[in-house]
Amino acid sequence: MNPFDQDKEMDKAQLWDMLVERDSLAFVNQDWDLVKNDFVAEHFMGIHAHNESNPDLWKISFPNLTSYQKEWLKQAKDFSNDSWTEKPYEILLKVTYLDEIEICEDKAILHKKFSGFAEKTNGEKITFSWQTIYRCVKINDKWKISGFTGYLPLNVKKGNLVQTPAKLVPIGANQHLTAGPYSPVLNVNSTQLVVISGQAAIEKSGQIIGDNVEEQTELTLRNCQKQLLAAGASFGDVFKVNVYLKDIQDWERFNSVYIHYFTEPKPVRTAVETGLIEGLLVEIEMWATKN
Repeated sequence: MNPFDQDKEMDKAQLWDMLVERDSLAFVNQDWDLVKNDFVAEHFMGIHAHNESNPDLWKISFPNLTSYQKEWLKQAKDFSNDSWTEKPYEILLKVTYLDEIEICEDKAILHKKFSGFAEKTNGEKITFSWQTIYRCVKINDKWKISGFTGYLPLNVKKGNLVQTPAKLVPIGANQHLTAGPYSPVLNVNSTQLVVISGQAAIEKSGQIIGDNVEEQTELTLRNCQKQLLAAGASFGDVFKVNVYLKDIQDWERFNSVYIHYFTEPKPVRTAVETGLIEGLLVEIEMWATKN
């Protein structure tokens, strides 16, 4: 769902539609024609950061739009040829976050972040963890992409020191067979903590979204991820989760969504039944570590 109001934030809403909804739809269908008019071919340039924080290592991988189109179609074909446990379009929407848009006159900078994971039918889990900064211009009341710097790391880390894992399940840890998608205990190595307040299925306007626990869990987790990303962290850095359910009987339905947002080692977790604001079915708070 577009996080920007079509009436009050028309430009940002148009940019989000172009770079999230339309781009994702075109990508999963390998349909360049759907997005070809979203670019300014003249002076277009794409920079590949190769997941490096050091700008000296960034390269001009796409000196023109034709070179980018060729790579885009190749990646779209590879993505389509894989067999996923979820619909490809839904995967892209789940792992894509575009909330930071700066507009100055007829120019715009957009921070599109990819964070999360998807699972193939063979059990392989693919992690999404990078960001792209797009440069856009407004021509005849329509926003277009003039270039980008892509595959930037989500979190900029200083130095090249070898670091121990931020969280690790200790040897010998175990839990009962009926346990949910969480770790029984974690050793946490951290120099900084990120703590977010309880999040719920509430959009920017304050409206509660979702008629069932699955829908509310999806939006609640996305709101958690947005807060984490704002602090330079992501779900992979989370080590403690507290879950508040209006009805504990929704525990398994909640887990059916939650399990798609965390890889091993999963955070330790507590889930309880409690009273919530009218209309809410779930609320989640998280603790994360930054090194």
